[in-house]
Amino acid sequence: MAEARRPYDIDSLTDVAFRLFAERGFDATSMDEIAKLAGITKASIYHHVPGKEALLRHGLERALGALFAVLDEPATRGGAPAARVEAIVTRVATVTMRMLPEVSVLFRVRGNSKTERDAMARRRAFDSAVAELVRAAQRNGEMRKDIDAALLTRLAFGMSNSVAEWYRPSGSIPAEQIARAIRGLLFEGAARV
Repeated sequence: MAEARRPYDIDSLTDVAFRLFAERGFDATSMDEIAKLAGITKASIYHHVPGKEALLRHGLERALGALFAVLDEPATRGGAPAARVEAIVTRVATVTMRMLPEVSVLFRVRGNSKTERDAMARRRAFDSAVAELVRAAQRNGEMRKDIDAALLTRLAFGMSNSVAEWYRPSGSIPAEQIARAIRGLLFEGAARV
């Protein structure tokens, strides 16, 4: 079913494309399908972008830009390292649910193109920055030292990443509650005290 006709630009076309990429995968989605969902001709898409790879690049950049922006928020820039990690984990979960199609595709890239390899490198840089903050929290005695910082970071983001597989904005659990649950499990555990 085609969306209502509206003026298109790279952002609105990326929105349409990423809904399909998240549902079907990048390789399994054709420009014809994107055009059909957008309610425009394939030729009209090429007026705005040179091809499907440009849409992928633009959407992945949006996702990565949102993740890196988390590192620049006041709660993640100052204070005790553990509190900063906690704020980052919570905000990454929120970003994941707010940008579900883009982040879902980002989590699934495998390096099949330069665009995907660049996205993977930037995602590793993000994870590395957070792992370094975990190390600082461990050195300060704010987080347990018996778990490797990179592993702890991967496990923390693994919870957020999994949300992209099952979360639906129209579902019964609000996004804020899910983000708090991830933060709580990571920093407080699930054991009854």
